[in-house]
Amino acid sequence: MRPPSLHADRKAAKRARHKAKHHKYTKAAFFRYCYYDPAFKFFCEQVLDVDYLPLPEATRAASEVGVQNSSDYVCTPFKHILGDFAEALDLGADILIQFGGPCRLGYYGELQDSILRDMGYDFIMLNFAHGIEKGYIGWAKEVLKTVNPDVDIPHGVVQMKALARMIAHLDSLRDFYLANAGFERERGAFDVAWARAMDAMRACTDERDIAQAYRDAMGEMRAVPLDKPADPIRIGIVGEMFTAIDERSNLGLDHKLVAMGVEVHRMLNFTNRYLRYNEPNLRVGAKDYLTYDMGPTSTLTVLAAKKYAEGGFDGIIHAKSAGCTPEIDCIPVLQKVSEDFAVPILYLTYDSQTSDTGLDTRLEAFYDMLAMKKEKRK
Repeated sequence: MRPPSLHADRKAAKRARHKAKHHKYTKAAFFRYCYYDPAFKFFCEQVLDVDYLPLPEATRAASEVGVQNSSDYVCTPFKHILGDFAEALDLGADILIQFGGPCRLGYYGELQDSILRDMGYDFIMLNFAHGIEKGYIGWAKEVLKTVNPDVDIPHGVVQMKALARMIAHLDSLRDFYLANAGFERERGAFDVAWARAMDAMRACTDERDIAQAYRDAMGEMRAVPLDKPADPIRIGIVGEMFTAIDERSNLGLDHKLVAMGVEVHRMLNFTNRYLRYNEPNLRVGAKDYLTYDMGPTSTLTVLAAKKYAEGGFDGIIHAKSAGCTPEIDCIPVLQKVSEDFAVPILYLTYDSQTSDTGLDTRLEAFYDMLAMKKEKRK
């Protein structure tokens, strides 16, 4: 990392005075979502030029706020996000950022906005789903006019490019972690390296910082000694965008599998969903199983499962929240993939009552079955 400027504190104080004088809304918060917190912080501070409010570790009480103020029939991600937003507002946020999502989250932003106002909160919500309706350039102009009319547009564009690079690097680091952390010689070495990587990414202020933080983090993880067998059990994770990635929602699925000594792969991430996503091209890859766009991440779910099966993976885990219609529609297609390639698929459905113990039992049974099948094949 480059040494900080001698004038950094003076510049920060000047910006703070300017915000206090000219901006009504100055403190932004995202909801909790897996390992993307450094990217959320970078977007707020380096693109919007507003203060970022990081949320503390999630508690049961915070989740209960979302559950109590939501319909029983709405999916668990909605409840988690609503609870996070309420907690952020209680902690002093006045800007909430809902990045839309490829599912009904695009509509959920509107509903969450309405519920939170009924609860008595005053705030503005930057809902990325509005960019789909109005065009992102027009919507971005409205956002900047509301949040920070004095923002440096050229600088913001440069920093958006840096943000995309940060997201790609975060996903790359996570992919390496999932594929190798289960085989570390010294227990916890990868978690230490991961925590250090996240701290370094949170401190980044431009693309050069991001590149350096990534090099350092990847170098540290590659240096961790491994005892990895030549043919480990490999499991691919597919499913709904929120539950399949977010460890709070899936009860630490990543860590449970890694602790079993599994090489884990997950094609579903921000890079593949937002930066490189091309629905028609994906559908070509899954043409044996799909003709039309089934909505949200369904095409990616089917294509990833097919690639894992073709790649000789030992098993696939499909994770979704209860009531996720697009992923429910994927299940018959995944069953066909399982039949065609003789690859076992474990279907996990989560809601606010899902038990950690029950999940452990199912994962252990799935692992034992894969291990026996692998041994028999040898």
